[in-house]
Amino acid sequence: MADAEDNQKTEQPSQRKLQRARAQGQVVQSREINSWIMLATGSALVLLLGPALSRSLEHTLARFLDPASLLAHDGVRWDAVRQLLVEIGTGFILPAAAVVVAGLAGSLLQNGLVLAVDRIGFDFARLSPAQGFARLFSLRALGDFVKNLAKVAGISVVILWMLSPELHRLPMLSALPVAALPMEIMHLLRRLALVVLVAVAAIAAFDYGYQRLIFLRGMRMSRQEVKEEHKQAEGDPAIKARLRQLRMERARKRMMAAVPTASVVVTNPTHYAVALKYELGDKGAPKLVAKGADLIAQRIRELARENGVPLVENPPLARSLYASVDLDQEIPPEHYRAVAEVINYVFRLKGKLRPA
Repeated sequence: MADAEDNQKTEQPSQRKLQRARAQGQVVQSREINSWIMLATGSALVLLLGPALSRSLEHTLARFLDPASLLAHDGVRWDAVRQLLVEIGTGFILPAAAVVVAGLAGSLLQNGLVLAVDRIGFDFARLSPAQGFARLFSLRALGDFVKNLAKVAGISVVILWMLSPELHRLPMLSALPVAALPMEIMHLLRRLALVVLVAVAAIAAFDYGYQRLIFLRGMRMSRQEVKEEHKQAEGDPAIKARLRQLRMERARKRMMAAVPTASVVVTNPTHYAVALKYELGDKGAPKLVAKGADLIAQRIRELARENGVPLVENPPLARSLYASVDLDQEIPPEHYRAVAEVINYVFRLKGKLRPA
């Protein structure tokens, strides 16, 4: 029962899993936002550049239909034909390219630049007719069909709602002067574009929220996956404990190797042992090279006796140094006087100082 609960995907995806999904090209992506940006770009081009483009195209077509500009006494002027075709193509290609670039910009605005190297290549499994039919009649395909149908219906309703007040004016357009028709049509197109853009923007916002909900639901993790990821991020507790034990053993070996070089070992006398090193002429204060309690203190005392290092009983000083000074650190100023008395006593025993 516990295993079944651990394998249920009930947990929110971690940041690490979302980053791995992004590296594989799996991100929240709404096609409706791309469609809205492309529609907005196309509408802006038509409304802003439409009159100028139409006049330029009209002039180009007039030249194209004029035989005198394309024919010479020796045949067709192919250079003029090529120039006209380039002008006509430029009039259509540049706006179309701007719309395509706007669609690509929509993807960048949603997720930034996503480089999924693993997805580069050809997947022969996509050529399978069985998988193609399965995708065609899947629940996701049905949901997309219903969504697109609802989108078309919604936009149609909005367009009809916007045009309904203008229907009585349509018969009056035939009575207007020809010069006034472009202005009326442009005014109607502006209103139509604005209403459609607002409707598509609302659809895009809803679709992005829906796609994000579906994506995060698909990225959910089970409790076992959360535990495994936590282990990977923080490290296996057993391995960390073993590494910590190895570090402590290496530090203890280095500490024990420093005991024979100590000048004195201050003891409790049984519970604590602190080894200090100081030589005449050294700059700075005495340094603590080893310390320990109980069994480690006993081993420090044994090594000191084996190597002729003096043992001095001073329980308050031993406890204080053990608690306040780390390995390979100089003793703090508050212990100078007590340590100096111990060092002087040891040096007099060794004959390095004259008796007081």
